[in-house]
Amino acid sequence: MSLLEKIKSGVYIIAEMSANHAGDFENAIKIVRAAKDAGADCLKIQTYTADSLTIDCDNEYFKINGGLWDGYNLYQLYSEASTPYEWQADIKKECEKIGLDFLSTPFDEIGADFLESLDVGAYKVASFELVHIPLIKHIARKGKPMLVSCGMGSIEDILDAVDAMISEGLSKEQIILLKCTSEYPAKFNDMNLLTIPDMITRFGCRIGFSDHSVGSIAPISAVTLGVCVVEKHFCLSRAIKNPDSEFSMEPNEFAEMVENIRIAEALRGKVVYEPGETEKSSLCFRRSLFVTKNIKQGECFSSENVRAIRPGQGMMPKYYEYIIGKKAKMDIEKGTPLVGELIE
Repeated sequence: MSLLEKIKSGVYIIAEMSANHAGDFENAIKIVRAAKDAGADCLKIQTYTADSLTIDCDNEYFKINGGLWDGYNLYQLYSEASTPYEWQADIKKECEKIGLDFLSTPFDEIGADFLESLDVGAYKVASFELVHIPLIKHIARKGKPMLVSCGMGSIEDILDAVDAMISEGLSKEQIILLKCTSEYPAKFNDMNLLTIPDMITRFGCRIGFSDHSVGSIAPISAVTLGVCVVEKHFCLSRAIKNPDSEFSMEPNEFAEMVENIRIAEALRGKVVYEPGETEKSSLCFRRSLFVTKNIKQGECFSSENVRAIRPGQGMMPKYYEYIIGKKAKMDIEKGTPLVGELIE
């Protein structure tokens, strides 16, 4: 089954390894296995080198001030966080061996071409590359589905990216836009999840959710709002320190999130305004019109002898005003459901 077919069949859950291997290949393989055990559909990595993203420079433009990575310069951060190219084929093979999909985010054309040589089934584009239209076009020309994170993106930025993909031959069916807040970790007050239903109607693509917040309440909430993909950073343990560990989920937390996402998915259901099959047996406990005193033939119905009470075998209460003042066609005993045949 292709990635798109899986997404159509239910919420697709991605475990993002990112820097959580902490520079150790064995950790990377353990993360693959742990992600499968925790219920992920897919293991995602990132394909870049520090040199493909920036230059080794320590002046003020390249230094990070504040936040989780305070004190790093960009080159240092990306050097520490990257997943070596020489690991990636083996990571993909391990995924395939245990029945886990493999996905990666290329950050330049060389990375995209390298992933194509691995015969990946789809591509992810990071929020920070949303405005890198030449890269987006390069990836789109490969003709495979693209998941595009939209953190920091304006409507214009997102439309530009969608138009770029379509211009290179992709259909909207192949494009999944991911609501994302590019904050590490993301604060709940900054997440604005009500953007999700707007994105669904505005862009005409499937919408997913790439989450950097702590815990699982945000992705579970996003599922109830209609997302088809959830991406969450995944680690063996936050005690294994690396640039992404602070906002990553440990295996037991991820497994609990997966379970709750499946519940939220079931809760979401479909648009229904009729009683469900299991509700129909409860209809008899609604109120309806009943005769509450003995009535003689020809006697008028009034508030003294008719009430809207439970159970629900009589006329609906909305007919109460219609029948008041009408005459009984026959003698009626107290406790009889009031129905049309009893009214003149």
